Amino acid sequence: MSETDGFVGLLHGTSLVEAQLMLAAFVLCSLLGLERQLRQKAAGFRTHVLVGMGSCAFTLVSAYGFAMVLADDVTLDPSRIAAQVVSGIGFLGAGVIFKGRNMVRGLTTAATVWVSAAVGMACGAGMLSLAALLTALTLLTLFVIAPLIRRLPDPNSRRLVRVTYRDGAGILREVLAAATGLGFATSIEHSRRFSGEDGEPLVELDIRFLGRRPLRMLLPELLDIEGVEGVTLRVSREHSVDADGDSI
Repeated sequence: MSETDGFVGLLHGTSLVEAQLMLAAFVLCSLLGLERQLRQKAAGFRTHVLVGMGSCAFTLVSAYGFAMVLADDVTLDPSRIAAQVVSGIGFLGAGVIFKGRNMVRGLTTAATVWVSAAVGMACGAGMLSLAALLTALTLLTLFVIAPLIRRLPDPNSRRLVRVTYRDGAGILREVLAAATGLGFATSIEHSRRFSGEDGEPLVELDIRFLGRRPLRMLLPELLDIEGVEGVTLRVSREHSVDADGDSI
């Protein structure tokens, strides 16, 4: 192989286009990665940039990497490598999802990793307008729409959970711990002590639980606590539903 051949292998007809597309993938995926980095997520700037550039590179290889072997009797399918990138990103995204009891964390980060791969592939395919629009809409969703949704009225703020449990067994501490573990803040609105049918001392509490998760995730956890006699979700003074969602 001569020096000329080596130079041709380093710089060829599509080198400038490839460099521009790779730079575009780097810039756009950096924006997505910065958002996750600012929120101190496990997959931050580096992960999103590397995923985006890797996806872009695979797409560029698929599009331009086999031009030297093309002939009348040779056909290539550029979409095959792109399809494998999509499958591979699924495994990577699953690695940032954590599940514990009734809580799932990392879904948004996994989704942004998936979007970074899509942005990189769009850049690699030369679809810069699509890549830029996808990045802009993703950032709009994360920075603008998501905070607005969190400001919507929370139906949990108008609901009280009535918990009845045996007195003197430390049940309240377990109730509060279960709620805190699921991300709820608690406020006790009303309490009273009374005797059950067998004369056993019971406590009835009306508790307001506030959090980003629906109350239906909390009610089964409270019912599983030993010593809890009943859990009722009170929608209003005139209407209430039990833990299974049935009217009573």
